[in-house]
Amino acid sequence: MSARTTADRIREVQELDARARAGGGDEAVKKQHERGKLTARERIDLLLDKGSFEEFDKWVTHDCADFGMQDRKAPGDGVVTGAGRINGRDLFVFSQDFTVFGGSLSRMHAVKICKVMDMAMKTGCPVVGLNDSGGARIHEGVVSLGGYADIFLRNVLASGVVPQVSVVLGPCAGGAVYSPAMTDVIFMVEGTSHMFITGPDVIKTVTREEVTFEDLGGARVHADLSGVAHNAFASEAEALLAVRELLSFLPQNNLDSPPLGPTGDDPARDVPELDALIPDSSEKPYDMARLISLVVDDARFFELQPTHARNIITGFARFAGRPVGVVAQQPEVLAGTLNISASVKGARFVRLCDCFNLPIVTFEDVPGFLPGVAEEHGGIIRHGAKLLYAYCEATVPKITVITRKAYGGAYDVMGSKHIRGDINLAWPTAEIAVMGPEGAVNILYKKELAETDDPETLRRKLVAEYRDHFANPYIAAQKAYLDDVILPRHTRRRVVRALELFQNKRDANPPKKHGNIPL
Repeated sequence: MSARTTADRIREVQELDARARAGGGDEAVKKQHERGKLTARERIDLLLDKGSFEEFDKWVTHDCADFGMQDRKAPGDGVVTGAGRINGRDLFVFSQDFTVFGGSLSRMHAVKICKVMDMAMKTGCPVVGLNDSGGARIHEGVVSLGGYADIFLRNVLASGVVPQVSVVLGPCAGGAVYSPAMTDVIFMVEGTSHMFITGPDVIKTVTREEVTFEDLGGARVHADLSGVAHNAFASEAEALLAVRELLSFLPQNNLDSPPLGPTGDDPARDVPELDALIPDSSEKPYDMARLISLVVDDARFFELQPTHARNIITGFARFAGRPVGVVAQQPEVLAGTLNISASVKGARFVRLCDCFNLPIVTFEDVPGFLPGVAEEHGGIIRHGAKLLYAYCEATVPKITVITRKAYGGAYDVMGSKHIRGDINLAWPTAEIAVMGPEGAVNILYKKELAETDDPETLRRKLVAEYRDHFANPYIAAQKAYLDDVILPRHTRRRVVRALELFQNKRDANPPKKHGNIPL
């Protein structure tokens, strides 16, 4: 028998490579496409810069010998892992391959994912996970469960060190959901993405409730109701392109500065439209999203969780090319009050910004925390404290602009000077007080109103007096709680200048293992 030549060995590598790239084969790929889903490699090609992907562990196979699995092996074992670039910046990626064993997680599947996560930590690069898996590979029993735990541990260790982004592009059920849940941002796709702890069949057996996959854990459910997902997209291509844009705002790791972006937008640009944005009546709403689009670079705002807790707005933008996190009340929804959902949404976003050195720009118009039995019984005290804790804990530059209402404890929470706000500005329309004029008058003048023959006339008079005296920014400015009262049209230039002044800010929290945020 003749010895194998170099050409034979090269041909063998090429054949094995082709087999690995074929995934589960033509029929499995066809079924994947019929479901409206891309393959693991097609997704990577869309996500990364062209030609930048370097694959690792292509030859890995499982080591299970039970249930006939020793005769069923596929190179890669159901997940494609490696490194690549987005806009020229390095990152690590794993993409589960549903065409191979349904993307189920085996021990070796987990080893591959853990390896790229370890590499990301060592090199200070983001990790993007493309999730499309039937869950733990039941043939391996507890070994596959251990694989999930190995991944969970790395999610926690990497948290706040490198950005972690999850894109759920198919099923993600049971314990598998906790890996995406511990990452910084989760995107889903309408119609094909599902996340839940227990599926419809189990729920029907245990609780007798009947529910579809989509109604239980579809993309819209998690983007709109639960808040688990940061956005839901109509297609996989849109979701993956959104990841590219998201990472353009984030640094590589917690020791880097956010990347400057190109802009031709004049940093000293006045915005005359803002002078007429606030209605004369403090009871009338206006669109805070319009304010944001008018002041940020090129009207470009990358919003996170746009359909969840819409009374608060969170997202990324740039001022003079500098990435920032923006937090703002939306007076058009629940009058911009802080409820449980808004508090949790805002707190998580503020902590994300603080982890990765993004200044926080707050546009405030908050009449207080939402009253009601449901909110109190639901724990608004504890959940509202999360937002307060996040703002207090944050050491990044914090710029706050009060546009109208800043009432009660909510005034304190939203980046006030008292919790280490760096630059605090207000428009002339700002109303800073313990509560609104009507509520204050009802308490302060309860006896007088009860004794008068015409309580409504007296109430209107007292409300007007209270509003003139307290519902303005000048008392706060006299106490140095505000750095300036500015014309609305000057907002952009003043925020830009504040960010310049505090770009080298030094601040720190007392040494400790970690704080005990009121979870």
